[in-house]
Amino acid sequence: MSNDSIWSYAPELGPAQGQDLDLTGYTVVASDGTIGHVDRQADHHSMRHLVVDTGVWVFGRSLLVPVGVITAVEAGERRITVSCTRAEVKAAPRFRTDSETMDPEYLTAVGEYYRGLPGPVC
Repeated sequence: MSNDSIWSYAPELGPAQGQDLDLTGYTVVASDGTIGHVDRQADHHSMRHLVVDTGVWVFGRSLLVPVGVITAVEAGERRITVSCTRAEVKAAPRFRTDSETMDPEYLTAVGEYYRGLPGPVC
C-alpha cells in the first residue's frame, strides 16, 4: 500500500508534519464554515488522518479527514483549515466505528474520494 499526498501533511505546514503537534481539540474549518473539532488523530497503514466530531452539524456523527486536505494549522487559534467544502467532507465515505480507522479498505475508499475532489489538495 503506497503512501501519497492525501495521507501526508503538506511541507509548508511545518510542525504539523510530524506527530509533534497534538491537534486534538482543534476546530476544523472548511472553505465555507466550521466542520467540528478534532476528536483524535491516527496514523494506521501510513495513512494519517483526523477523526472529527461534528457535533450537531451532522447529527453527532464523526468524520474521517485525511491530513493531506489540511491547508493551514494555526496553533495559537487552535484551528485547522481544510481545502474542501462542508458538503464535500459530509459526502465522504461514512465513518461508523473506530475500527474503520485501522481498516485499509475503508481508508483506501476515503483516500480515493478525497483525491477525486476538485482543487489543489483534494
